[in-house]
This record gives sequence, structure tokens and C-alpha cells, in this order.
Amino acid sequence: MSRAPEFVTLSDAAARAVAGANSRHAALIEDAFDVLVETPGGGVSLTGDSKGRAQAKKAVHAIAARADQGLEIGEADVRVAIGNAKSGAAPGALPVGRRGQVAPKTAMQAEYLQALAKCELVFGLGPAGTGKTFLAVAHGAGLLLRGEVDRLIVSRPAVEAGERLGFLPGDLTEKVDPYMAPVWEALTEILGADQLRRRREKGEIEVAPIAFLRGRTLAHAFVIVDEAQNATRLQMKMVLTRLGEGARMVVTGDPTQIDLVNIRDSGLAHAVGLLEGVKGIAITRFSAEDVVRHPLVERIVRAYDADAAKAGRAI
Repeated sequence: MSRAPEFVTLSDAAARAVAGANSRHAALIEDAFDVLVETPGGGVSLTGDSKGRAQAKKAVHAIAARADQGLEIGEADVRVAIGNAKSGAAPGALPVGRRGQVAPKTAMQAEYLQALAKCELVFGLGPAGTGKTFLAVAHGAGLLLRGEVDRLIVSRPAVEAGERLGFLPGDLTEKVDPYMAPVWEALTEILGADQLRRRREKGEIEVAPIAFLRGRTLAHAFVIVDEAQNATRLQMKMVLTRLGEGARMVVTGDPTQIDLVNIRDSGLAHAVGLLEGVKGIAITRFSAEDVVRHPLVERIVRAYDADAAKAGRAI
């Protein structure tokens, strides 16, 4: 099989991004596709078999496109480009947030977005800061903006209120909003405050605690069940069976952060165990490597994981 070099013409900025500091990005591409990456000037040269060159070329073009937009390219971006080139798939179109294009920052985030685009039900599991809720909101907002769904419905167990929301002051929105702050922040980031308010007033964006979904059929909607580790087994079964015609659902949560009195009553791990491998269902598991908040968050997650492993506790 031919291992002849192939030259890809790039801008200087793109070629530097593909090479990376101390040729670190080039090394990642070489390891992933068994090719030799060289930057003789004016672009990059790829040497390897035809399949390796073709996949490496896709990754190079993806990195170059981001660099030419003036975006900073880190190792996470290179790994995403490599993962997409290997799978031959790309995540569905996402809206542009106030800080620019919403895009995955790790290979697992890219895999998560691909699952959201392909499957009717997706579980996103992992620690805080991995983007599982934000990307779900971004995907759902994109579907709503493109008219692919009629409604975006967000639900979350109100564990802190013991689901006794009737004892709290105000209407349903005022009672529930404090528990939905991360979701509203994400929606505001993506849609802007004015559009978010208009769509809420029109009923296109709805928020409700899990208990309020009982008895409903959710059709032509994108449903986000957030903090699902705090849903009981009965609640989880109930909400999963609300899916109606043309509906899609994503269930997000961190199995290590259960606030229920009896942690064995959590429905998230139970549902994943029952449904893994079922056609139309995808499960994405994030780890500390996928944390995209402050770098300290990743170190905190790793410390807790190490402590749990030492104690022999399952995560």
C-alpha cells in the first residue's frame, strides 16, 4: 500500500496550529493515524498509507478551519478533530452563543453530541463541569430554533424541597426556578434573555419538576432531565415513559452526587443498567479528563475519585 507523502496547503496560522507547541499536536495526529506529519512551510506534509492520510487530512482541515477563524487551538480541540475524523461523523449543528460557536472541547463531548444527534434517548453521566447539561441545552435549543421540535422541556428533581413544592411561596415558575439556575444560565447564554423570555411566554420552553410530568405524553419535544441521580427509581421509570411521537430525551447526572436519603433508591444507575444496549439509546460516560471548568475542578474530581477507589467504593 502506498505511503507516498501528500501535501495539504494551509495558512501560516493554521499550519502552526496543526503542529502545536513543540510539535505536540502533530505528534497526536501521528499516533492516531500512523502517519508522519511535517511542516515544511505553506502547509503540512502527510506520509503514510492511503487510509491514514485520508483520516489525518480530515483532522488537519478541521483544526485549520478553527485556526483560520482566530480560535485558540488546544490539545482538546486536536483530540476532538481526531475523534471526528476516525468516526466519520460530526455533531449536529449547534447555535452560536454569546461567546461564539458552541462546540465540543473534548473527544467525549464530541461523542456525546453525536449521540444526541442520532439517538432518541441519551444518558450523559459524569462529574460536574464536563458540559453534559450545557451541551444538552445547546442541542435542544438548536432543535427548537430550526423547528425540528415544538417545545424544549426541562425537568429536574426538587430534592431540596422534598418535592413538597406546594409549601413554597409563589407560582410554579417561582418555586422551581431556583433549582433550574444552571439550565437558565445555559439558555440565556445561547438564546439571549429576550428570546428566552419570549419563548417561555409562548410555551415553547417549559420547566417543571419531575413530579409534574406524571400523566403527560411529551410529543414533538426535546426533554432534558437534569440532576437525574436524585430521581427515584419510580420517578425515573415514569419520566422515561413520557416520550411521545417525535420526542427525544437526554438524561444527565452524576451518580456520585446523590442527595436522596437512601442512595440505593436513585433511579439513574438503575435505569442505565437496565437500558444499556437497547436500540435507540446511547450512554456517554464523562470523566475528570472532560472537565472544562476551572482546571482546579478536574484536580478536585480526581482527588475524590482516588479516595473512593482507595475505600473500594463504586463510582
